[in-house]
Amino acid sequence: MTDGLDIGSERPARQPVFNAPWPVTALVAVLVGAHAVRVLGDGPADRFALTSADLAAGRLGGLVTYQFVHASWAHVLVNSAFVLAFGAPVARYLGGGPRGAAVFFAFFLLCGAVAAAAYAGMVDALGAVFGPGRLAWALVGASGAASGLMGGAARLIQGQGRPGFLFGRTVIGMTFGWIAVNVVLGVSGLTPGTAGAPVAWQAHIFGYFCGLLFIGAAGRLAGAGGDHAKAY
Repeated sequence: MTDGLDIGSERPARQPVFNAPWPVTALVAVLVGAHAVRVLGDGPADRFALTSADLAAGRLGGLVTYQFVHASWAHVLVNSAFVLAFGAPVARYLGGGPRGAAVFFAFFLLCGAVAAAAYAGMVDALGAVFGPGRLAWALVGASGAASGLMGGAARLIQGQGRPGFLFGRTVIGMTFGWIAVNVVLGVSGLTPGTAGAPVAWQAHIFGYFCGLLFIGAAGRLAGAGGDHAKAY
């Protein structure tokens, strides 16, 4: 007599194509969807961009809206790839429940807003010292916010899932590497997906440092701890 054998149980389980936490997938969908709506509606990219005139007039909404506007499909896809790569460890650390997801989205937006605000302050300061005064500029894209996710991920990689030492070897290596990449690409103008437009590479660095410094605070706000990451 043979035992009842479930042949199907021997087949390897199917793995999802994108093994990313749902907040990360949702964020990528919003970024791509926002670009698709703008392109299909033939809307100008600068309509929701953050400009020097906005901040001078106290219009702060652009600090958020600019993160969802991209210059081209290549631009939004490159940023989405960064969100998938570095947003996953951050989202797993913060947790997949409503509280963790809300903090994840807030962390993303905070890094993008800090990146833009710091860039604006830097340009204004340089213009006051070396130029004719306030310089006109405009920002679009989620690169600063995605860089913030990278900064948070650097601390989590250092600490093996928890925020590690700020001056650990992994953190220092990723930090200097990201600064070097942005300086080279920004100065050379060879940044992919920008269609030849000038790149605010300094904003990427500011966003990275925001994520690096505030990932611990985000974890405390989300109540990160225990085995919640196993839900993924």
